[in-house]
Amino acid sequence: MTRTGLTVRVAAVVIATAMLVLVTGCSPPGDDLEPGGSYVSGDGTVSEFTIEDRGEPIVFTGPTDTEETVTAEQYRGQVLVVNFWYAACPPCRVEAPWLEELWQQFGADGVQFLGVNVRDGKATAQTFATSFGITYPSLIDTDGSVTLAFTGLASPTAVPTTVVFDRQGRPASRIVGLIDKGVLETLIEAALAEPSDDGGG
Repeated sequence: MTRTGLTVRVAAVVIATAMLVLVTGCSPPGDDLEPGGSYVSGDGTVSEFTIEDRGEPIVFTGPTDTEETVTAEQYRGQVLVVNFWYAACPPCRVEAPWLEELWQQFGADGVQFLGVNVRDGKATAQTFATSFGITYPSLIDTDGSVTLAFTGLASPTAVPTTVVFDRQGRPASRIVGLIDKGVLETLIEAALAEPSDDGGG
């Protein structure tokens, strides 16, 4: 093989590896999202949960990057999209503009968006929001208390993970890894199409 041919093959491998990092969830060393579990990469897997399987509403409380306190109860009666992220996560940076676009698209329908930053302080989170034009709030969850509250169907087993909640505050669907904007749009529409009161939760 010529030197030129070898260089081209090496470059191709480097590019392929970089793309793989972008399209899968981040796996920072030493971090566990689930107690006793392992922190694994996400591949964009989509899970949808029937109303009968959703269980009880998820309850959480935490401070935002603007030092406000947010509780799960504030979102009852509305479809809520929760995105777990942190600033140095490559796929989080890729999907950030898509999430903002969907937030703007569905805001008039009463859909709420909330970020959960799993490792950064408020200054870093605010810088990220400014850089990517994010206008919805993010919880600062460096102590892991909010993440722990999501254990179960909505477990964020990789970063990013995005969860769509029904109006009763229960997980209706989840994407583990980089979102597909069209898929998330469909999941939000499905949650909006459900009855306001299904008799559960």
